Amino acid sequence: MISIFNLSLQLNGFPIKEGLADFEKIQAIPEAHFENYVIQKRKDIVDFHLKNNKSYLNFVGNPEFKNWDALPIMTKKDLQKPLAERLSDGFSVKNVYINKTSGSSGDPFVFAKDKYCHALTWSTIFNRFGWFGMDFNSSLQARFYGIPLDFIGNTKERIKDFLSHRYRFPIFDLSDAFLETVLVKFQNKKFDYINGYTSSIVLFAKFLRKKNLVLTSICPSLKCCVVTSEMLFEEDKILMKKQFGVPIINEYGASELDIIAFQNTNNEWQVNSETLFVEILDEYNNILPYGKEGRIVITSLYNKAHPFIRYDIGDIGILDEKSSIKTPILKKLIGRTNDVALMPSGKKSPGLTFYYITKSIIEDDGNIKEFVIKQTKIDTFELEYVSEVVLTNSQIQNIEKAITTYLESDLNFIFIRKEKLKRSKNGKLKQFVSLVK
Repeated sequence: MISIFNLSLQLNGFPIKEGLADFEKIQAIPEAHFENYVIQKRKDIVDFHLKNNKSYLNFVGNPEFKNWDALPIMTKKDLQKPLAERLSDGFSVKNVYINKTSGSSGDPFVFAKDKYCHALTWSTIFNRFGWFGMDFNSSLQARFYGIPLDFIGNTKERIKDFLSHRYRFPIFDLSDAFLETVLVKFQNKKFDYINGYTSSIVLFAKFLRKKNLVLTSICPSLKCCVVTSEMLFEEDKILMKKQFGVPIINEYGASELDIIAFQNTNNEWQVNSETLFVEILDEYNNILPYGKEGRIVITSLYNKAHPFIRYDIGDIGILDEKSSIKTPILKKLIGRTNDVALMPSGKKSPGLTFYYITKSIIEDDGNIKEFVIKQTKIDTFELEYVSEVVLTNSQIQNIEKAITTYLESDLNFIFIRKEKLKRSKNGKLKQFVSLVK
């Protein structure tokens, strides 16, 4: 079979052949030499950005790199300024991969990767999915994700879906009536695997339980299910495994970085040590030993376009005591949960729907610093936000238009500008909270 997806990456300027070859070389480094590899790559990326990135040099305050532990910790707030100010010399918006973070932590921003780094990201994805026999060029994916509903954005995603050999189920409406149509697709298509947002796929599993149906009985080609973007609770994992009839694989990632951890065939959450360096720090930025709970801080070892060096992603976790420098194991992750929004019509939408709504106000000027959305009544939502300047009437109208497009009409939104937002004990903001029982 022609590797259409690989070819599409290559044609878009991502050197995937080089990335795959280099990824294999990294994996071939023996355990005894891997620590030296990590130390050298850390030094290389820091030296590069101190010499070629004025924003990072100003952030560090010293052009000489001597002590890793003394490097300051980056947070999302440090990156909430125009992208052009954060790009390294030799890079521009025309020769990098650009995207936006999901805003699931409440701190959205625009980011960039150089094209070689993005090719390595795809190499990681290919490798991890390959553990379970999945191939992006041939395995048919049932994709439970959002999708832009404007014509251009929607068309782009549909083209990507075609090239990636996937069929998308938009997750903005997860009512029983919609899930019936999903079921028909599983009857008529030979899906190899499911991939998407945890809460959406859990709702589908609950729908199957209500119908007393195991998915492989109508779609025997199904081999596994990969969930991402939100916390996977053990009871939900058990439910999905029972109703789908296949292994449930847990992915932890960040769009601005890479796959961070992926459940391996031994049922361990294996951390990406090939392209990332993951640390667990205490509240004073001290490195914690394996087995201790702390802040997850990550360094992208290959992104030359934009620094992510000792970057606090906003989650709390524990690396297992049996971890090694080459094979770290994530023992526990705290965070990544979203509620489900209930509409007056009876429609159900996962909290991540609000990412697509708030995209209309996430702008490159960094005005919106944080936001949370609360559903206070069946038809009423409060959007609390922290910003440089108050939202304009035009911005509010754009949000209200997006609400009608993605959810339904006749919903009430109250916009509340605040100096700061209330955070949980671990410092995270939950982007969406429903107070409706």
